[in-house]
Amino acid sequence: MWKVGRVVLCLLFAGFAGCRHTPDEEQVRHAIAATAEAAEQGKAGDTVAALTEDFDGNAGALDRRALSNLVRVYALRGQKVHVLMGPTEVDRRGDRMVATFTVTLTAGAGVLPDDAGAYTVETGWRKDDGEWRCFAATWKRAL
Repeated sequence: MWKVGRVVLCLLFAGFAGCRHTPDEEQVRHAIAATAEAAEQGKAGDTVAALTEDFDGNAGALDRRALSNLVRVYALRGQKVHVLMGPTEVDRRGDRMVATFTVTLTAGAGVLPDDAGAYTVETGWRKDDGEWRCFAATWKRAL
């Protein structure tokens, strides 16, 4: 009987330990990594899952829908885009987060011939319905 009680007690403590709150900065890093992975896999919906509906990329150059369509087109063509992420720095600014990183885009023949290369990226994040979502991004060639 005592052994069963200890097992139940251990399971309860393990369950509480698993309920720990993931730090906000780590949530943002995870969302960025998941977005990059989804883009590589050609999963349009997953690529834009962390973006707000009003996402603005490079001052109107790319919105959420356009990014989703871009990933979808590459996937339909059977073309692969490869994403190599540099370290991600996340800073809190009031009730927002700013994440900066470098990213290198490479691809197979015929894909992204003008857009392949290394970029410096800055993203803005806000909490929507309890989850961190990217509402803006700017990028420029790193080299």
